[in-house]
Amino acid sequence: MESLIRAWRTAHVDENGKLLASTISLTNTDLEEFAYSTNPARVAEDIFRTLEYENNASRPKITNKTGLEAWAEVYVAYWKVAQALERHDEVDWAQVFVAMKDMTQYVWAVIRGFQNGLWEVWQLEVLYTACKYLRYVAIRTDEAKRSNGEDTWKSLEDAARIINRAFNVCLNDRAELAQSRKWGTYYIINILFKTYFKLNAITLSKNILKALVANTTEMPDLLDFRTSDVVTFKYYCGVIAFLDEDYVRAEEHLEMAYQLCHKAAQKNKELILTYLIPTKLLTRRQLPSATLLKPYPLLESLFLPLAQCIKSGDLRGYDENLARGEDWFVKKRIFLTLERGRDITLRNLFRKVYLAAGESKTRIPVDHFKAAVSWKSGVELETEEVECYLANMIYKGYIKGYISREKGMVVLSGSNAFPGTGV
Repeated sequence: MESLIRAWRTAHVDENGKLLASTISLTNTDLEEFAYSTNPARVAEDIFRTLEYENNASRPKITNKTGLEAWAEVYVAYWKVAQALERHDEVDWAQVFVAMKDMTQYVWAVIRGFQNGLWEVWQLEVLYTACKYLRYVAIRTDEAKRSNGEDTWKSLEDAARIINRAFNVCLNDRAELAQSRKWGTYYIINILFKTYFKLNAITLSKNILKALVANTTEMPDLLDFRTSDVVTFKYYCGVIAFLDEDYVRAEEHLEMAYQLCHKAAQKNKELILTYLIPTKLLTRRQLPSATLLKPYPLLESLFLPLAQCIKSGDLRGYDENLARGEDWFVKKRIFLTLERGRDITLRNLFRKVYLAAGESKTRIPVDHFKAAVSWKSGVELETEEVECYLANMIYKGYIKGYISREKGMVVLSGSNAFPGTGV
């Protein structure tokens, strides 16, 4: 116990937030020793006495008695977590979660307890660590239950409610900006986003954004926060907009996340590109290059064949590659968006018919388009079906022109007949 509490004192003396947070981390190297350092009957007394001793050894003293009592509550709860993790042959994750929930609530009480200018922003790392591991333990608890046939995410839902309280503490802080808990807002929001996505509760994520917008004027500028927090926040905002089919706004968020993402963070860039690629396919009709995809083997194997089929107007190839990656696309919720890429594939096929006829020709028989679609799709189509495809392309703005059914002709615009292709 002494080594852990000594680290607590050192963290306060040096104002080292990460060291302070490590004293309540589940990966702390002293966790096992801490679990065996006392017993349920003496834990509160032993921890307070040790904190008091270390506090008295500091000049000036770190905190007052009320502050020590609050920290003692945190470490008593942390001891319960250590007990559940280290003193049994098999971890009972439900027991760990109960202790972890208590600890997070105590951390919240500690943060609320620093009033009258005593709160210092460097201690926010404690809140980050508590919320992060609360979510982790909640997931492990529910997964253990689900493996036994119980269909529940109750522990994670409980964790979400506690983390939401931490979000409100940060968002609504009225302290001077330099020492404000508002600086923890985006980190906590990102934990909430991850939690709500795990729960498939995207609506709750939107509620968080609404609360944030309502307090925008009182918040520091977004780019003044840690870049890692901004990147994660923009990524989730982009995905939320993507799922709402607001692709213009999704592109704005995802593009910013990609540009700010550290060049060495390949996994994060892969996550961003998973949504940015289909977004740009619709907003700009822009395809990913082989150079862009090369560092990401999974994305390369899934998106590059689709891009090649779109360029060549290969309908059958597009359908086959879409079906091949269907499970992954559905899991990432991008399948329906990628299905719209078939329209661009069809547009490019029709454009090839136009180019083959000669750019000066503006009247092309419907049968020419029918032959091309039947060839590239591998299915013999009726004339009416092809006319329906053409009408749809004209309606969506992929083709400028009209269909003359009496003469069986497609009459194309004399200039820029296929917008977005330079033709």
